[in-house]
Amino acid sequence: MSTNLRGFNHAVHTLLTNPPQFLPHLTIPTITSLPEQLGPHLQPDRTKKQPTIRALVLDKDNTLCAAKTTRFPSPILAKLAELRTSPTSPFNAGKAPHSILIVSNRAGSHPSYENEVAELEAQLDHLSIPVFRLPAGATKKPFCGQEVIRWFTERHVIESPDEIAVVGDRLGTDVLMAVQMGAWSVWCRDGIYDHLNGSTRPGNLLEKMEIWIERFFRERGCVAPLPRGFAV
Repeated sequence: MSTNLRGFNHAVHTLLTNPPQFLPHLTIPTITSLPEQLGPHLQPDRTKKQPTIRALVLDKDNTLCAAKTTRFPSPILAKLAELRTSPTSPFNAGKAPHSILIVSNRAGSHPSYENEVAELEAQLDHLSIPVFRLPAGATKKPFCGQEVIRWFTERHVIESPDEIAVVGDRLGTDVLMAVQMGAWSVWCRDGIYDHLNGSTRPGNLLEKMEIWIERFFRERGCVAPLPRGFAV
C-alpha cells in the first residue's frame, strides 16, 4: 500500500495552474444536507440548462464515517436510507439499484482492506450500497474516475459523466476527481462533524489548508468550472 503522493502532486499543480478546479459546485455542511434533487443546487441559474443527476459517488472517511472506522453516525445512516427509500429520490433502490457507490482511498483501494469493505457492505446491505473495489493497475482518487464511470455505464445508470455527482470532504481528491471525470462535485465542508455531534472538525494540516484555499478563491470571485461535456 503506497501513499497517494501522485494525488498530492496533482493537487499542488492544480492549485498553482488552475485554482478554480479546486472549487466545488455545491458546498454543504455534511452529507445530511445533501438535497434529494441536486440539479437546481448545482446550477442555480434557472435560465440555463439544469443537470440531471442519476448517480452518486460517496467518499467514506470523514464523509460517511470517521476516518479509518466503519461506524456510520445515525444521522448519516438515516440520510442514506432516505436517499434509497424516498419515492421521489432519483437514487431510490427500487427504481435505480446501482445509483450509489462508495469510492474510498482506503476501503476498496487494496485487498488488505477487504474486511473493512465487508463490514461496510454488511451495514448497508438493506440499502444496496456497495463499495467500489479499485481494479488491478488503477490508481486511487483522484485518478480512478474512468473506472468509476465504467462501473456506472456497464450497469446502465448513466449515459454521460455529467449525470454523476461526487460527494466528499476533500477538495484535493473528491472535487479534483469530479473535474477529471467531467462530473459535478459536492463538498461536505465539515465532514461528519459540526452539527452532527457538536464537535469541531479536527482535520489535519492539508484539510485545514483546503478550507482556507476554498474561502480565499471564493472571496476573489472564482467559480467552479462546469463539467466538460456539459452543454449549457
